Amino acid sequence: MQEPLLGAEGRDYDTFPEKPPPSPGERTRVGVLQNKRVFLATFAAVLGNFSFGYALVYTSPVIPALEHSSDPNLNLTKTQASWFGSVFTLGAAAGGLSAMVLNDLLGRKLSIMFSAVPSAAGYALMAGAHGLWMLLLGRMLTGFAGGLTAACIPPGPACVLSRDWVGCVLQVYVSEIAPPSVRGALGATPQLMAVFGSLSLYALGLLLPWRWLAVAGEGPVLVMVLLLSCMPNSPRFLLSKGRDAEALQALAWLRGPDADTRWEFEQIQDTVRRQREEGSLLPSPRQPRPGWLQPEGPAQPPAAAASCLQSSHLSWAEARDPHMYRPIVIALLMRFLQQLTGITPILVYLQSIFDSTAVLLPPKVDAAIVGAVRLLSVLIAALTMDLAGRKALLFVSAAGMFAANLTLGLYVHFGPKSLAPNSTMGLEREALAGTEQPLATPTSYLTLVPLLATMLFIMGYAMGWGPITWLLMSEILPLRARGVASGLCVLVSWLTAFALTKSFLLVTNAFGLQAPFFFFAAVCLVNLAFTGCCVPETKGRSLEQIESFFRTGRRSFLH
Repeated sequence: MQEPLLGAEGRDYDTFPEKPPPSPGERTRVGVLQNKRVFLATFAAVLGNFSFGYALVYTSPVIPALEHSSDPNLNLTKTQASWFGSVFTLGAAAGGLSAMVLNDLLGRKLSIMFSAVPSAAGYALMAGAHGLWMLLLGRMLTGFAGGLTAACIPPGPACVLSRDWVGCVLQVYVSEIAPPSVRGALGATPQLMAVFGSLSLYALGLLLPWRWLAVAGEGPVLVMVLLLSCMPNSPRFLLSKGRDAEALQALAWLRGPDADTRWEFEQIQDTVRRQREEGSLLPSPRQPRPGWLQPEGPAQPPAAAASCLQSSHLSWAEARDPHMYRPIVIALLMRFLQQLTGITPILVYLQSIFDSTAVLLPPKVDAAIVGAVRLLSVLIAALTMDLAGRKALLFVSAAGMFAANLTLGLYVHFGPKSLAPNSTMGLEREALAGTEQPLATPTSYLTLVPLLATMLFIMGYAMGWGPITWLLMSEILPLRARGVASGLCVLVSWLTAFALTKSFLLVTNAFGLQAPFFFFAAVCLVNLAFTGCCVPETKGRSLEQIESFFRTGRRSFLH
């Protein structure tokens, strides 16, 4: 006998609900207690990104110090310094790939906490280093930890902009605990914290010796572990594991004791249940793609893409289809060209670069200024990114980086000679290409050129080729290939960064500092041509239109 509708349960037959679902206005109002707890949990998580940014540029002030070390076991040669600067990227590549497994194995929170183990061990090794092997091992461990928590950084705010969740453990955790009204804003914090971490390293380099810089790096790691140990796991992850009671407790703690979490909890349950039935946690191709700082509606939580690795496998026959491999090739080339602009070696060897050029301000101060400009540029880019088309921003970005790299190369080749040459860079010879270089005077305003050109490069990168490369990657990649292709892009990015960072000092010593900057400038010209010929304009286009473009080749879909 059929049950009467009056007693039936469910959304469609809840005849006399105890309390009607809250209106959209009520759902977007976040109480003070809720905000405090969510912000505290977010702050605890993004300390991992802070540590990543700090560790990435750790070598900037340390390599010049070790070059003049009185300890023969720590006095770095050119080859040793290149390994010390570049081995971080190998660790980050391994960490980024490991994050894909750890995210589902340990959960979001525990994955972030696990990254503290290699990070703390790495800083301890570098702080107490008595030989090169301790420096290299410590550097690789901090890179592995950084790759675990920030697989989508430093190139750009990929996870927020593009919903490319491969390895983005931290981004997933933040998005899953945040209410819809502040999810977009909180999603911006990982990238900003990474850049702030780099700025903090540059600033502390003005005050602390290199060993104490490693000791200072332990602080954020320990604070992160202490805070996260008091934070709950994400409700969505707990529900996906069948731990409903824990999920409800976690949601109630995050939203506060006075908040009515029944409606939100039911929404999360429905989403997880629907994803299980569909057999995939991938986002629907018809979902709109929000801007970086724009809040997202509750019906389309970005964390739904947290396990994109569970997508169906891509067959070899499908991979040979032009509509499948063309966007993959474009995405891989963009990641490759993005790194070839020189962003990673410039950040890693920033103080050494200023040491080897005639500059008005002390190199440590110049590095700190560039770090501050980088933070400001990332913030401005986040707020203005949706105001122009993708290709327009890529053109402007590449043009700015070209002008900056060309200016730096010409200044080093024809400009004044540094009064305090750096031994590793090996630039300041008595003559370069038969041309004598005049000595720099401390008050010459011409010596501001390296600082201004580097600032222009950082601003240009933050405007386009940093974040938009990741955004375009997720927009053009076919849904079935997104997991594998995104992992390949991460791997290509870090391996390219390793090759450049490893060779930068060696090339500089052999041919002069102008050589890599001229190479980076040439790459920026290639980027301009590549953008014009191969990159489709995707702003304001649905994923169906973009996919149709690659299937048919008809540009009318995109223009």
